[in-house]
Amino acid sequence: MTTVAELTRELVSISSHEDETAAGDFIEKWLREETAGEVVRDDVGNVIARRGTGETSLALVGHHDVVAPAASQTNDEGEYIVEERDGRLYGRGTADMKGSVAAAMLAFRDADPSCELVFASFVGEETGGTGATHAINEGFAPDFAIVGEGSTNYSKPGVTDVVVAHKGGRGSTITVEGEPSHASEPSAGVNAIYRATEAIDLIRDLPRPHVEVFGEELSGTAVVTQIHDGGNASNVIPGQCTLTVDERTVPGERVDLSQVENIDGVEWTVNYDGPPMRCDDEAFAETVLAAAVDAQDGEPELTTKPHVTDAGRLVGAGVTCVVCGASEPGEAHTDTESANLEVLERCYRIYRGTAERL
Repeated sequence: MTTVAELTRELVSISSHEDETAAGDFIEKWLREETAGEVVRDDVGNVIARRGTGETSLALVGHHDVVAPAASQTNDEGEYIVEERDGRLYGRGTADMKGSVAAAMLAFRDADPSCELVFASFVGEETGGTGATHAINEGFAPDFAIVGEGSTNYSKPGVTDVVVAHKGGRGSTITVEGEPSHASEPSAGVNAIYRATEAIDLIRDLPRPHVEVFGEELSGTAVVTQIHDGGNASNVIPGQCTLTVDERTVPGERVDLSQVENIDGVEWTVNYDGPPMRCDDEAFAETVLAAAVDAQDGEPELTTKPHVTDAGRLVGAGVTCVVCGASEPGEAHTDTESANLEVLERCYRIYRGTAERL
């Protein structure tokens, strides 16, 4: 029987940072040959499979696209390098998140589910959640979902936790207009940089929202991360300036950045808004936690996560979600990305255990 390590190695070796087709082909073929599920490949390349019956449905959700690999993660032919050493599998996508996808594939095959069991691997998660958005628009709405993004070593080293809430990400541009003049006569113009500093001071002082989910606190942030287009010569009062703001949002709350528009010449534009996630069913979270306890020697906890995942999009569609997966803080998107092989097996047990006890 195929192990999680073997399946992860095969999946990670397939390039999927520019085109997810080959990875999707592999997942679809494997599911058709190895499971009793009804497998569908949708118009954008998502792979979705279903098996079992019951009054409720549980989805094991992942994505098979990855960010571009570093030069050290490919060979001279551009193929992904996958290496095993010291109990870990190294390569682009091992942590984020083909390892958890492989664990979910095997759990989908092996579980004796007490519900309808669904497997879903989406495309485009790294580029704005296009695959999940398409699936949702086409009616994908299981009752419950475990999204296999990272939750390992969050509460303490050596455990795989259950994430019940995570932050969203909203990116904004603040455009500031002034009136240029010669720098020798500053009063003849309006300094756009000075107006921008007013906006920065206001953003710094705006209240940050806080929410609590099953006793776990999540706090929002908003920071100015870039300032550009602020003047074009050393002897000219700048007539324009642009700020970039990175905001980490929490469920149901936002920093009120619209207040910057109370400053003359200032316009605020939202460029993207990745939704936060909050589990709305403590009993489901505890069910997954119980499976996590049974799957490992440590003491996993309900916890929170700072990163945006497809769980936020699913929650927006009415799906009750938690996040639980192999990736550890500091692994995803790195030049030395890796996943612990023991943890991959642990995730398989958590996913299978949840499906059999829900």
